Amino acid sequence: MKFTLSWIKEHLETAASLDAILEGLTKVGLEVEGVDNPAEKLGAFRIAKVLSAERHPQADKLQVLSVDVGADAPLQVVCGAPNARAGLVGVLGQPGDYVPGLDVTLKISAIRGVESRGMMCSMRELELSDAHEGIIDLPADAPIGAVYADWAGLNDPVIDVAITPNRQDCMGVRGIARDLAAAGLGTLKPLHAPMIKIGGDCPVEIRTDDPDGCPAFFGRVVRGVANGPSPDWLARRLTAVGQRSISALVDITNHIMLDLGRPLHVYDVAKLEGALVARKARPGEQVLALNGKTYALDETMTVIADDAAVHDIGGIMGGEHSGVTEATTDVLIECAYFTPEAIARTGQKLALTSDARTRFERGVDPAFLADGLALATKMVVDLCGGVPTAAIEAGEAPAGRKALRYDPALSEKLAGIKVAPEKQRAILTALGFGIDAVWTVSVPSWRRDIDGAADLVEEIVRMVGIDTIPSTPLPRAEGVANPTATVSQLVERNARRAAAARGLNEAVTWSFISTSEAAVFGGGRWTLANPISDDLKVMRPSMLPGLLAAARRNTDRGADSIRLFEIGRRYLADGEHATLGFVLAGQKSPRDWRSGRATLFDALDAKAEVIGLLDAAGAPADRLQVMAALSTVYHPGRSATLRLGPKTVLAEFGELHPLTAKAFDLDGPVIAAEIFLDAIPARRAGGGHMRDAYAPPALQAVRRDFAFLMAADRSVEDLLRAVRGADKTFIQTVKLFDIFTGHGVPEGDKSVAVEVTLQPGGKSFTDAELQTLSDQIVKAADKAGARLRG
Repeated sequence: MKFTLSWIKEHLETAASLDAILEGLTKVGLEVEGVDNPAEKLGAFRIAKVLSAERHPQADKLQVLSVDVGADAPLQVVCGAPNARAGLVGVLGQPGDYVPGLDVTLKISAIRGVESRGMMCSMRELELSDAHEGIIDLPADAPIGAVYADWAGLNDPVIDVAITPNRQDCMGVRGIARDLAAAGLGTLKPLHAPMIKIGGDCPVEIRTDDPDGCPAFFGRVVRGVANGPSPDWLARRLTAVGQRSISALVDITNHIMLDLGRPLHVYDVAKLEGALVARKARPGEQVLALNGKTYALDETMTVIADDAAVHDIGGIMGGEHSGVTEATTDVLIECAYFTPEAIARTGQKLALTSDARTRFERGVDPAFLADGLALATKMVVDLCGGVPTAAIEAGEAPAGRKALRYDPALSEKLAGIKVAPEKQRAILTALGFGIDAVWTVSVPSWRRDIDGAADLVEEIVRMVGIDTIPSTPLPRAEGVANPTATVSQLVERNARRAAAARGLNEAVTWSFISTSEAAVFGGGRWTLANPISDDLKVMRPSMLPGLLAAARRNTDRGADSIRLFEIGRRYLADGEHATLGFVLAGQKSPRDWRSGRATLFDALDAKAEVIGLLDAAGAPADRLQVMAALSTVYHPGRSATLRLGPKTVLAEFGELHPLTAKAFDLDGPVIAAEIFLDAIPARRAGGGHMRDAYAPPALQAVRRDFAFLMAADRSVEDLLRAVRGADKTFIQTVKLFDIFTGHGVPEGDKSVAVEVTLQPGGKSFTDAELQTLSDQIVKAADKAGARLRG
């Protein structure tokens, strides 16, 4: 929600500074997302007068202007605007000035051989409107040399606040001003509905045949209007908050919507046939909306139609056929109440959003129909002329007021903050609540979110300040508390700590991804019916898409080394699966004087990380088997899985397939892995989580090297596992340190050298014991298809 400082002051009598207002907005729960002052980017532009305009010697459509900007000597400016002429007073940008609408900084330049020392600007070039037919034409008495932004009253900061879904009353500037007044930043100015001098009965029948979707439909005709451009103050105000100025009639409806939170719509009476009715759509009906798109309607949707066709998707968007134009002379103003739930369902079905829908589905003030219509009528008459007819009030809006019993002591009981009853009364009264002597509180019609006494406490706390609530620790039971984390939570916690300790940076990405990103990973099984956007439509089937997108954003910003991990959920056909994913990209280590080049990550780095993280998560790392990868997103020769047996897959890792990396605009080898945390076997009951006490061995270990010959296509992992199992008591580690083929090795074989560490127990090994262990190792290797090399 955007508004200007001057706009809020039309409703709030205040002497507070901009900073005080910004602080007050955040204090009452309306978080300020940004402040922009147009004068800051237009401060260099000056009012200037064209002294002479001569034809350019080399171009028929250009003129050479002599421009007085209040300096000692006129400036020469080349201009192609059709309205440039001697005597025109406009806005000049000089060399060094930045033109926001063109995204260029002016400099002295030669245009078709003639030097130009500036630029006469249009409204669009200064981002003040879309007008670009010519340069700005100011009144003749505008002060030459003055700063244009100051003279035009553009020194008016635009404030952008985030409105939470429960605060429908703050979807208009007046509601925000009411909150600021209640917070002590001023006084809310009164708003009076004008008396409308009518000229006859309404010539168009207005009724509602859909009391569920549109309980109340008010409207009237204004005859003899002149629809044209909006006055400067209105066009400038709407443009400042991001609205495009269209015409006076349309701008009036947009202004009242933003100002008072009351959406309206206007119809060209000449384009209507018969009665204007709120009803359910009929199967097969369509409407061409104001956004240029045609929508197919069904019988669950509320529409506004006449005897011939549908003209409006009720409460969401008007139709193009009956829209007002400059030729409109008679206009019908619609002011209706639409049921929030019906609006939300229709908007979701049509995937159609609008400012009106945002307000109606949150709930507009049901008691502000007649007054809203009167205010709109007065504004139409003031700006466009015409004679209004009597209003037709079809249907009845739901009762907007309810009463609650309230005890002022609840503020201390529920929020821990003691506020004097009279101060509470003053706060609630300022917010529009009515309070009698026995603290029966009547809720204003615009506060649909207030349901009980706790909501009234929230209002008190908002205005007093959440920062005034004391920090009070909860009582703690005596003794040691029982652990509350589940086994799966402990697994995730240990994995997260281990990943961070190993130098990986944790990322938090969306659980939703685009259809194209999901397609790279085989497509998603869960698709959202009402996504935030098309790029967040599919529940991720893998942790990697979000991490790869994050890696791309980091590389785009110059990051040389990417080490990202995330713990979350994958969403597959059989449900959610806890998973740890990580991505390694770029430089493993930077170039140095020894090698002259950087070291890149490879698949073995992923394997080391996966084994370390699985060990930290409680998996039996010494029993893991390396087997072929399952997914086609990895490079087929540089990836694998780690399993417990042939079926239990604990992790998949390796270098991504070049096409996968290309799909995410990543260059070079990209290393990734996913650890399936929910596949890790649970600890046996009673196993506990205590570590064994550290007991260093009393005797020195013995290391023996063995060289085996085995078939070149056999897995070395099978040999290592066999040697490791040769003796469970004394063999501590088995490490591969060499693989060799070539001279001295038979064709089709490979030489595999391993180092075995033997740890004695209570006494040192004898030669006979070492020989026995060596024989056991050779025998175990032989069973795995490896023979001792001679």
